[in-house]
Formats: sequence, C-alpha cells, structure tokens
Amino acid sequence: MARPLATEQNPGAFLKGLRLMAVDGTAFDLPDTDANAWVFGYPATRDGTAASFPKARLVLLVEAGTHLITDALFSPYPMRERRKALKLLCSVEPGILLMWDRGLHLFKMVKATQARGSHFLGRVPQSVKFEAVQPFEDGSFRSWIAPDRQSKKKGAQRIAIRVIEYSIEVNGVEQTYRLMTDLMDTTMFAALLLAQEYHQRWELENTLDEFKTHLNGRKTPIRSKHPRGVVQEI
Repeated sequence: MARPLATEQNPGAFLKGLRLMAVDGTAFDLPDTDANAWVFGYPATRDGTAASFPKARLVLLVEAGTHLITDALFSPYPMRERRKALKLLCSVEPGILLMWDRGLHLFKMVKATQARGSHFLGRVPQSVKFEAVQPFEDGSFRSWIAPDRQSKKKGAQRIAIRVIEYSIEVNGVEQTYRLMTDLMDTTMFAALLLAQEYHQRWELENTLDEFKTHLNGRKTPIRSKHPRGVVQEI
C-alpha cells in the first residue's frame, strides 16, 4: 500500500516527467542492554574507546515531492548500508529518477536501477576518477563506470554514464561536487538543471527529521530493552 502518490501539481516531485525519489540510510540509538547489543551490535570506534549505545540501521526509499516513505529495510548496524539499498531497488519502477549520496556509489546500484527501467542521479566520491570520453557543450562529459570484481566475474560490462562537475561556495570556500547520471540528453537535462535538482535529495533528510524527531514526539526515539520491541517500535 506504500507507493508514490505525487502529481505534477506537487512542487519538486517531477523533473521533465521523471518522478524524483531518493534512497539513503539512518540509524537509531537503542537502550544499552545485552539483548539489544547481541542482535543489533555497536558502531565501530577508535582503539581504546567503546560506543555508548547499540544501533539499528534503517535504509529508506522516499518520494521527494511528498516525503512519503515507500519502502524501508532495517538491520543490525554492522550490515552495510549499500546491501540494504540494493534490496530496496525492487520497489523502484520505470519513470523514476533515483538520487543517492556518495556513500551509495556502486556499480551494482547503477546496473540494478537501469534494470528496473529507471534513471539515476548520484553523487560521486572524490577518490573516484573518470575518463573523459566525450565532452558536452554544457561542461559535462561522457564516461563509463567499470564493474566491480564480483560483477565482472558474472559477465557484467562497463556502463556509459555522464559526469557533471560544479562548485558551490560555502562560507566563502568553494566546494566541488561531482554527479553521474545516465541521462545523456544535454538539451532536456542540462548540467545546471541536474545540479540544481540533485539537491532535492535533501528532502529525504527532511523526512528523517520529521519522523525521527517531530512525529515521534518524545525525547528517546526507541525505548525497548528487547530486540522484539525494537522491531515493533521501528
């Protein structure tokens, strides 16, 4: 029953006919009991220190224009966010422009999104380098993303992408961002337009703030000292 519901009248819900959606993760602090710690685990810390609380990891698929959570998976904290994000793609449909942050940069995310008939717009970590195969008039360029080792063993081939670089001035300091997408039409999806629309991804952060803080209405989000109660509360 949880599904996208935005119409063209919802501000920030569509871009050139593509429904804007985002995937990202968060975590919940849990009461520090042996049972919760055994099931959900603690976050990693520096040597000589220990985490104060066990945590549960939550990964969400959100419609940007309405803040509707259309799918979610939660797990013990040590399970990687990327694995859960990949599983959420089963709820992605054709006609969607899916956005994600640099922490979810992954060849498998690109391949799985395209397999669902959707498009993607994701931020790229600074450490990732791309070959500029073909420059476009708007300053972006065509490149490709190579398969990871596991995907390559299964016969996966590199996928053509478009890379967009731009800078934002924050407190007088320029910060460089890089995005990648499979939208190659520079007339319909100019680099400046995609750079501006990417920041709709922050609607997911607003959604997290709404349901973790304001809608919850209490100081301690999760109160249960037993894993079964934690699952129920989430």
